[in-house]
Amino acid sequence: MATGCLLTGLLRRSGRRNPMATHLRGLPFSHLESLRCFSSSPSRGEALAVEEEPAASPDDLRSRLFRLRFPKRSATAALDKWVGEGRKVTASELRQIAKDLKRSQRYKHALEISEWMKTHQESELSDSDYAMRIDLITKVFGVNSAENFFQGLPPSAKSCEVYTALLHSYAAAKLTEQAEDLFERIKESNFSASALTYNEMMTLYMSVGQLDKVSIIVEELKRRKVSPDLFTYNLWISASAATMDIDGVRRILDEMAHDTNSDKGWITYRTLADIYVTAGHLVNSDFSLVEADAKISQREWITYDFLIILHAGLGNTQRINEIWKSLRLTSQKMTSRNYICILSSYLMLGQLKEAGEVIDEWRNSKVLDFDISACNRLFGAFMKAGLMDTAETFRGLMLQKNCELRSRV
Repeated sequence: MATGCLLTGLLRRSGRRNPMATHLRGLPFSHLESLRCFSSSPSRGEALAVEEEPAASPDDLRSRLFRLRFPKRSATAALDKWVGEGRKVTASELRQIAKDLKRSQRYKHALEISEWMKTHQESELSDSDYAMRIDLITKVFGVNSAENFFQGLPPSAKSCEVYTALLHSYAAAKLTEQAEDLFERIKESNFSASALTYNEMMTLYMSVGQLDKVSIIVEELKRRKVSPDLFTYNLWISASAATMDIDGVRRILDEMAHDTNSDKGWITYRTLADIYVTAGHLVNSDFSLVEADAKISQREWITYDFLIILHAGLGNTQRINEIWKSLRLTSQKMTSRNYICILSSYLMLGQLKEAGEVIDEWRNSKVLDFDISACNRLFGAFMKAGLMDTAETFRGLMLQKNCELRSRV
């Protein structure tokens, strides 16, 4: 998640960003000039693309914009045509369409909508609008262009949310020096910063391997009396696990248990993290023999695991599936810990079909022998945590696979 870039996308605002995401570097011209190159004067083909809509298709603004499909087609032209037909458009509608386009990785069209809002509805723009604009500019034109846009904003528009959006751009691009300078400016201001700002710095330090600085950021967060969120704990635990500080992980889990902001999701996450540490054998005799560069890979894999646990705590099965798929697409060798993590998460969420598929995949793996002892540890961890039903469900699944669990608490 990384981490930073394991986490850079997945940790974006509670439903936020994802770890292995990368951003384009900036082009040597402003985003306004670039937008003009893309859309101010649409070619005849682009104009036709706006008009060529199947008669049976819904004729609403969202449908028109999503039918553009290719980046060279102009969302600006589609919006102008819509308004030219005498139709109304609201800022809230445009915000939602832009968010949906962003989720679909249609960044150029989402940015054109954002630019159109500035031109036609500037009085209605919010801090979130400017923050989203910076994120979109980064994705379309690069960090330099996002930085130029930020510098051109009036002081009244430079809220903490907007500063944090630029900080996210720096963190995603691993621009440590720029991020640290901006972070100091945020701290020196009168902003009431949220955990998100600190999470960005934690994500950055994890992505560049400076894990010792993660705890420093946590201490700064506490000193300023900012309440950590679930993502803060996830990053903090990931950093401790990556350095094999299992006692540190236990202390963090204990602190979570006493956090007054704790809710059901936190409790699920904490339980799963404890089970993972108990059953996953984070500390093993082989680790000391791994070369330094391989240790970095191990750290990243541990972070992937905790991302899975995080979203299990949030009950977000779709995100778990996406992270697990991403993990399997990497070139690193799978470990029993990875299988323990995803298997325990699926079992906790009652995803028995997926859990069975993980067991089959693990048993059929050509690069890793199936580890029945790890499964026994997992069974025992469920029992120790008082999750008797989950433990028995796991036992039943294993029996279906002709494997008998023998662990006892």
